[in-house]
Amino acid sequence: MTSSNAYYYTKVMSELFLQTPSESGVSFQTIGSMADFWRYTQGPFLDSLYWTKWYNNKSLGHHAQSYIYYENLLLGVPRLRQLKVQNNSCVVHDDFKEDIAGCYDVYSEEKENTSPFGLLNGTAWQYYTEQELDGSSHWGRLTSYSGGGYYVDLKITREESAETLQDLKQNLWLDRGTRVVFMDFSVYNANINLFCVLRLVVEFPATGGAIPSWQIRTVKLLRYVSTWDFFIVSCEIVFCIFIFYYIVEEILELHIHRLQYFTSIWNILDIVVILLSVLAIGFHIFRTIEVNRLMGQLLRNPNIYADFEFLAFWQTQYNNMNAVNLFFAWIKIFKYISFNKTMTQLSSTLARCAKDILGFAIMFFIVFFAYAQLGYLLFGTQVENFSTFVKCIFTQFRIILGDFDYNAIDNANRILGPIYFVTYVFFVFFVLLNMFLAIINDTYSEVKEELSNQKNELQLSDILKQGYNRTLMKMKLKKDRISDVQKALQKGTKELEYEDFKNSLRQLGHAEHEITEAFAKFDKDGNQILDEEEQKRMRNDLEEKKVALNEEIENLGKSFRDNTLDNPLGFAEAKNNQANKSSRISEEEFQILLRRVLKLENSVGGIITKTEALVIKLEDLERSKMKKKDSVPEGEQLIQENLASQTAERVVVAEESGLEAAHVQENYISVNSLNPSQGVYPLLSRLDLLNPQTPKTIQFKSNRNF
Repeated sequence: MTSSNAYYYTKVMSELFLQTPSESGVSFQTIGSMADFWRYTQGPFLDSLYWTKWYNNKSLGHHAQSYIYYENLLLGVPRLRQLKVQNNSCVVHDDFKEDIAGCYDVYSEEKENTSPFGLLNGTAWQYYTEQELDGSSHWGRLTSYSGGGYYVDLKITREESAETLQDLKQNLWLDRGTRVVFMDFSVYNANINLFCVLRLVVEFPATGGAIPSWQIRTVKLLRYVSTWDFFIVSCEIVFCIFIFYYIVEEILELHIHRLQYFTSIWNILDIVVILLSVLAIGFHIFRTIEVNRLMGQLLRNPNIYADFEFLAFWQTQYNNMNAVNLFFAWIKIFKYISFNKTMTQLSSTLARCAKDILGFAIMFFIVFFAYAQLGYLLFGTQVENFSTFVKCIFTQFRIILGDFDYNAIDNANRILGPIYFVTYVFFVFFVLLNMFLAIINDTYSEVKEELSNQKNELQLSDILKQGYNRTLMKMKLKKDRISDVQKALQKGTKELEYEDFKNSLRQLGHAEHEITEAFAKFDKDGNQILDEEEQKRMRNDLEEKKVALNEEIENLGKSFRDNTLDNPLGFAEAKNNQANKSSRISEEEFQILLRRVLKLENSVGGIITKTEALVIKLEDLERSKMKKKDSVPEGEQLIQENLASQTAERVVVAEESGLEAAHVQENYISVNSLNPSQGVYPLLSRLDLLNPQTPKTIQFKSNRNF
């Protein structure tokens, strides 16, 4: 968990310990040698650590405990730890062996010095392993360092600590073999319930000099103090319940779909979120137990070093894990809003151009890494941003974004520097980057054009409308059931037997278990007969339920009225569909409607097929007329045209008589002879269709299923 208080807490501590100068003007950030290191530790470092008096030189009244800035309690005592390398850990060239007595290589665990040195007594002169110190490794500016070494814990007061530092300086605690010094301490602010764990690091490279760096972690290790914290506890419990539910759900889905489950990117994202959540819950429990243990040790012995570095490191990783988990949780929102075509533009564009981008990326990174290697070799010894190959890569990304130091490149190599810069900007920025944008733009245009021609799969108004229709359907069906039961009770007999009641409702389409349940509810004596009193109670109960349903339907219509103002047609259509579903027709009415539909099918089919035959006949006549036009005299052409027109008239007459014959077929249609395997219309040859004497005994069949 983070807040603005955590930022300001870090800012105050960093300004105090990093920027406060000594009398000689040396601050932690300006340390450049071992001499500067001692000036800082014996001056600004001790002054910043020990606050025991007010600004008017009066005591703070807290015994010997230090309260930095009068608000931040120094936990335990600070610790100084160094790592050394062995002498002769590297090879001196033969030409220089007489002049150079020893050789100390760059730091590595294999070349680490573990022998006692100096005064040979005390923790400052004896080596301790990482396991003995219960320490952890550290990733510095130059390399990674182990958690062991030679250490010394300062004292509870400033005077005693100053004497300890002076003793270390006089006995040459730092020498040529020293590669790094760590200064670790922790403070706690009760006003905001935050711990600040500081580690000041000074690396002494094999080149000489000193490189300062620092690590300040502001974390909340004591979780449950205020009322708001206990509200957070309830939220964490709900979170754990949800995670447990989703774990069971995903296990069931994985069991059902097997490996097919991992074909969906959303399923993989669900697994990642669940795993990160489980890790967060586990660390939360571990962190609570470990903080209580450390605080117990510190309260029992306040003069020891309070090692909160390990907890602060994992608390930072915990925060990072939660940040990534929250990011994925936000990305999952796309899964639930993808029903709208506007929301799918991003995913559709990236999915469609993925292959093109992959091919382009190969070409891009070939050129990009070539320039990175060129920059590393040209400027690596003089420009910090090109001092390593990894820094070269990030520097070139910064150049694309316009963040670069051209003067540093030009000063490093006045000929190849400008050539490198100009060619890189031209090929990478003007050519390759614009090709990448062109791929995205073209694909986006295609996707947008396609989506504009599609209808949204589902809109919010559709969801509301569907929910309203389903609710209305259930209410009306329930109302119809009540009406049916009331009809069964209207026989007027003093006693109503179960069989009569069941038969009446079975004819109305009710299930037997529903009838039995309704009857048994009012048959108190269990004799399978409803007397007058029991029938009266049933009528009253049904009437109350009917009135309640009418009110509920009316209220539902009022609440939904605003949603249907923009789309009145959709509501009317849903209402008509509901009315059609709830209406019933008898078998006799169904047979009548079926005969009418078949009659209409036969009439339309006859018209269509005969019209097609007529068109074909006229086309044949037209082609024959065109062929003979040139060879036949003009007088004969007129005769042939008259004959053609007379033929066409006869064909039309034949069509009309055939259509009348088709109307007579109604009397010969048999519903039971319908064959769903055949077409709607019988397959007749063109000659039969053109013949006006079509047999009247042909039975037209249909595959329509009503």
